[in-house]
Amino acid sequence: MKKNYLLALLSAFLMWLAWPPNVWFAPLLLVGLVPLFIALDNVVAPKEKTTGKKVFLTAGLTFLVWNTASIYWVYNAIKAYNGWLIAIPVSLIPFGLGALLMTFAFWLYYQLRTKINPIIAYVGLICFYISMEYLHQSWDLAFPWMTLGNGFAGMHQLAQWYEYTGVYGGSIWILLSNILAFETYKAIVRKDAKLVRFSVSWILVLVLPIGFSLYQYNKYEEKSVPVNVVVVQPNIDPYDKYGSVSTNELNILTHLSDSVAQVNTEYFIWPETAIPRYADEEKIRSNPDFLYAQQFLSKYKNGTLITGIESVKFYNDKHTLSAKVNSNGGFFDNYNTAMQVENSAEVEFYHKSKLVPGVEKMPFPKVFSFLAPVFEGLGGSVSGWGWQEKPGVFYSQSGIGVAPVVCYESLWGSWIGESVKNGAQFIAIITNDGWWGNTSGKDQHLLYAKLRAIETRRWVVRSANTGISGFINQRGDITNKSTWWTRTALKENINLNDNITTYVNTGDILAQICSILAVLLALIIPYKKWVKN
Repeated sequence: MKKNYLLALLSAFLMWLAWPPNVWFAPLLLVGLVPLFIALDNVVAPKEKTTGKKVFLTAGLTFLVWNTASIYWVYNAIKAYNGWLIAIPVSLIPFGLGALLMTFAFWLYYQLRTKINPIIAYVGLICFYISMEYLHQSWDLAFPWMTLGNGFAGMHQLAQWYEYTGVYGGSIWILLSNILAFETYKAIVRKDAKLVRFSVSWILVLVLPIGFSLYQYNKYEEKSVPVNVVVVQPNIDPYDKYGSVSTNELNILTHLSDSVAQVNTEYFIWPETAIPRYADEEKIRSNPDFLYAQQFLSKYKNGTLITGIESVKFYNDKHTLSAKVNSNGGFFDNYNTAMQVENSAEVEFYHKSKLVPGVEKMPFPKVFSFLAPVFEGLGGSVSGWGWQEKPGVFYSQSGIGVAPVVCYESLWGSWIGESVKNGAQFIAIITNDGWWGNTSGKDQHLLYAKLRAIETRRWVVRSANTGISGFINQRGDITNKSTWWTRTALKENINLNDNITTYVNTGDILAQICSILAVLLALIIPYKKWVKN
């Protein structure tokens, strides 16, 4: 058993080594699970009564160590908001829950394998795993950071076909490659006559997607529809910014913007909560921070500003699920907001929708709504921040459409795809990664944005408070980026795009199909037991 645990740890190490930001080792993802498969094969061979438990523990060791090593920085982000006492248990959600779902997929595969032929069992493994990934993207405990397909964010030249499949195509590719690599290994060890069939199949699974991706990458050309965009990185310490004077922060933002802007600059992008003082959305046109921003824009005839802001909406009754009791009467919602300002009276708001579970939003607020009186008595809410139900698109006076994306919403390809389908011609990500400190989290977050560019074939413009800010073209290349913890501004001529990719049209159809098949295949397990009895 010790040998099997060592093999499980070897898989965890290989998967961590291949994971962003370790760019050059990404191909190891295609074989990284082979040691785990070998360990599980050893566990299953004796056919003991405790085999299922051993399968669970062995797979669980791989996924728990890999997940924790890759996203250790989550603790920093949670601790910044809530302190260490809350950060430790809440960190177990991303560390342990994702690992638990991955482990459950492998346990279901073992159960199915004992009831049906190996090929269908492997199909089951792929479907179980993808369905768990899709669940971890869709439910109220969502944290899809470790979706397998994200692993090629660093080596995006190999992921150009994500414009057809999204990241779930990458997940299927990684799983299939590992399965065939394992079967090839077994055939070599056992001198099986199937060696040629498995090895050729594995080589084709490796070569065909890679060859097609490199072909797509080299032949892709953008249409020239240039727009000059400025992104600002004010580098204001997130631990201090809420205690400082908002006007001083606005001075920093406008000065940095002016330092690189051109007469024809059409967009200025400021980071998440760049304007930290709460603003009443209904009274925004008289808000001093808004008026200051408009005065800055008056120097740029065609200028449009997209900035992060913390906004509030007040109601007479409980208008939304997330509404909280106002001590002055009525109810209110507070939002992590992206706001678009122009040289006109037009103002648009987008409210961050993908909220961090346990930090920004209580999971399953409808289920726990009966606790609302208790939380309200403590001055809180079962819901946390407010949110909106659908993706947004900001339209400027010139007709340009922009997909506003706040912080870790950039992990949801299908969500951003909806904005693109509704008219977005480029993607603007505003974020504040300073909470995580100088860890790999900020680098992973930047690299994942490359996949959104490929899936949608849209430029990604990224403004991060403390870094890393930058520009990503339609092929996923980072054309310009800042350094961490520096005060700076960048400018770039980006190209707009109106074409709609297959992935934007179909969304996460692969994951949805796999989820349906997973349910059907899982039903075989109790059915076979019933027939046997």
